[in-house]
Amino acid sequence: MTQLRHDIYRGQSPDADPAPRTEVEGRLSVIIPASNEEKLIGSCLQALAQSAPVAVPVDVIVVANGCKDATVARTEAMRPFFGAKGWSLIILDLPEGGKPAALNAGDDVAQPASMRVYLDADVTVSPGLMSALVRTLDTRAPAYASGRVNIQGGPGSVSRAYARLWRNVPFMRTTVPGCGLFAVNAAGRARWDTFPSIISDDIFVRLQFTPAERNGVEPSYDWPIADGFGRLVKVRRRQDAGVAEIAKRYPQSAANEDKASLGLTGALKLAVRDPIGFGVYAAVGLAVRMGHQSAEWSRGR
Repeated sequence: MTQLRHDIYRGQSPDADPAPRTEVEGRLSVIIPASNEEKLIGSCLQALAQSAPVAVPVDVIVVANGCKDATVARTEAMRPFFGAKGWSLIILDLPEGGKPAALNAGDDVAQPASMRVYLDADVTVSPGLMSALVRTLDTRAPAYASGRVNIQGGPGSVSRAYARLWRNVPFMRTTVPGCGLFAVNAAGRARWDTFPSIISDDIFVRLQFTPAERNGVEPSYDWPIADGFGRLVKVRRRQDAGVAEIAKRYPQSAANEDKASLGLTGALKLAVRDPIGFGVYAAVGLAVRMGHQSAEWSRGR
């Protein structure tokens, strides 16, 4: 199989020459939890099926959890496309919902020594992303990786303004946030046992690794956010609760955090550059602080 090369960076410019790599060995498991995702799972899987050639065998594992719609049928319809690539498609249809349990079920059927990509069902990847992730995870040392995230606002002007501002906060520009998509090699996956029952699985995993162990690859993926002010507030409130939960339950993980504070100067620069986006972003944050956290689960969109 022809292997395509892509720029990979580890804390350096994406234009820099990647370090020489040896022939990749192993297997890749792409684990996709999906709960009532009939409207989105097709686009997610179609983008994945259009991936450039990958240097290892690939298992796509879709974990339909508590679905009452056509998620499983839409997934099954993609089987011929993955078969044509030589990739396997495994579908788990669980009666109960819950993302941590779905992630654990996917892990249970993945090959023990495989690299893992954990992919949200509303994310669409660019063609070169899987190949780039495999190449950067081709190491015996524990490693974490993600692509360049493109935050996609919904059709409404409020969501688009919020997304535009969020793309420019320091955390999104200067770190490897892993929102909606993160990957680890076998040594990295050994850092934790099963996924705990928590809100923010992405933060939990990212903080299992030091900043030096977290690798960004240049190929991108699209990550949509909620549409409408009320939904943005609901999701932001849940995100904040997830951060607080991690800090309370896993205080030792703070040593691996590289999230820079925006600060007054940074906030002023963003406000001058994009006053409308900043106004929406600030208004959502204010509404979150003034409200109360609901126990109800909410989507990220």
